[in-house]
Amino acid sequence: MTTDDLSGMGPLVARLSRGGRRLRQADRTHPWVLDTAVVILVFLMFCLPDLVHGGAGDHDRDGRHPFWFAFARLPVAGMLALQIGLVLPLLWRRRRPAAAFAAVAAVFVLQWSLGAALRADVALFVALYSLALHGRLRQLPWACAATAGAMVLVAVRASVAVSVWDALFFLLSTATAALALGLVVRIRRAQLAGLRERAARLEIERDQRSRLAAATERTRVAREMHDIVGHNLSVIITLADAGAYASDLAPERGKEALQLIGDTGRQALGELRRVLGVLRETAGASPGGPELSPQPGIADIDALCANVRAAGLEIVYRTSGDVDALDSGVQLTTYRIVQEALTNTLKHADPDACVHLAVVEKDTRLTIQVRDTGPAAPPGPHEEGHGLVGMRERAALYGGTVSAGPASGGGWSVEAVLDLTPQGDVR
Repeated sequence: MTTDDLSGMGPLVARLSRGGRRLRQADRTHPWVLDTAVVILVFLMFCLPDLVHGGAGDHDRDGRHPFWFAFARLPVAGMLALQIGLVLPLLWRRRRPAAAFAAVAAVFVLQWSLGAALRADVALFVALYSLALHGRLRQLPWACAATAGAMVLVAVRASVAVSVWDALFFLLSTATAALALGLVVRIRRAQLAGLRERAARLEIERDQRSRLAAATERTRVAREMHDIVGHNLSVIITLADAGAYASDLAPERGKEALQLIGDTGRQALGELRRVLGVLRETAGASPGGPELSPQPGIADIDALCANVRAAGLEIVYRTSGDVDALDSGVQLTTYRIVQEALTNTLKHADPDACVHLAVVEKDTRLTIQVRDTGPAAPPGPHEEGHGLVGMRERAALYGGTVSAGPASGGGWSVEAVLDLTPQGDVR
C-alpha cells in the first residue's frame, strides 16, 4: 500500500469514527432501537426461511439432504411460537442479560425435547454472547453449564445422522466462540473506559494544579505587596506627621522630611515595579532588554534600618554567622520578616522606643529577633492582621516558626527561626 493510499484513508477513517460516535450517542439516548433491530435481523435471517419453507430443511427433504429426516416437522403455529420464544427475549439481552439467556435456553431445551430443529436456535449463542458482555461475571459458570447441557441434548438428538462427537465439537466450538467474543469486547470496553476515566482524572488534576499554582502566586504577590506598601506607607505617614509638626518650629527639618518622603515613595515604586515585573510574559522580550533588579536580601537590611531611623525610630542592628552566603530565598524571607516587624514597631511603639534587631546564623538555623522597648504594644492575638500571618507563611516555607508577644521588661518581641537544612538530600 502506497503513501497516497494511506493518506486517502485518513478522511474515511475520520468519517467512520464520527459515525461510530454518533451511533453510540444515539444508542445511549434510545437503547431499545438497537435491541429491536437485532431482534428484527435475527427474525428475517433465521426465522423467516423456516416459516416460508414450513420447517428447517423442508426444502432439503426431497432427497437432497437426508440429515433433516431425523427431526420432527412442526406445524407453522407451533414453529412460530417457538421462534418467538427464542428471539423475543433478545429485546432484554442488554438490560436483563441473565433473564434473557434463561428464557432462550428454556425454549431451546423445550424445542429439542420435541425433536425439532430451527434456524432460530442461533438466538442461544447471541444470548450467551450478550451475557458475557453485559451480565455479571459470576453468572457465567451456570450459563456455560446450561449451554453445555443443551449442546449435549442437541448432539444426542442428531446422533442418528451425525456423530455425537462431531456434533459436540461443532456446537461447543460455536458456544466458546460466542463466549470468548463477549469477554473480549467486555475487556476492551473496560480498558477504554479506564483510559477515559484516567484522562478525565488527569485533566482534573491538571486544572487543580493550575488553580493551586495561581492561588499560590496570588498569595505570594499579595504578601509582597503588603510588605512593600505597608512598610513604606508607614514610613511616609510617620515622616509626614513629623514634618507637619516641625514645619513651624524648624522649617529645614520639614524640608528634610519631605525629601525623605520622596525618597521612600520612589523606593516603594521601584519595589512595586520589580514585583509586578515578574508577572509579565517574557517570552517575547528581546535578549538585550532590561533585566529585573534582584529581590532584596540581608545586605539590604542596613538601608531598611536607615529609612526607619529617618522616621525617628532608633535601631540597633547586628548579625552573626555567614549570613551573606545564604541563598536568595532565605535572604528574601529574612528581609521581609524584618521589614514587617519594623513596620509594626513603627506603627505601634512610642516615638522614642529603641529597637534591637539581630540576625543570627548558627547550626543550620537562622534566628531573627526584633525587640522594641515599648511601652506601647501591637494589637492583641485576636486582632492580628496580614502582617503576622505573612511572616508565619514565609517562615513555614523553610520549616520555621514565628512567635510574637510582650517582651520581658516591656515592649514587644518578634522571633522567627528558619531551618537551613538542605531539602531532599540523598544519603
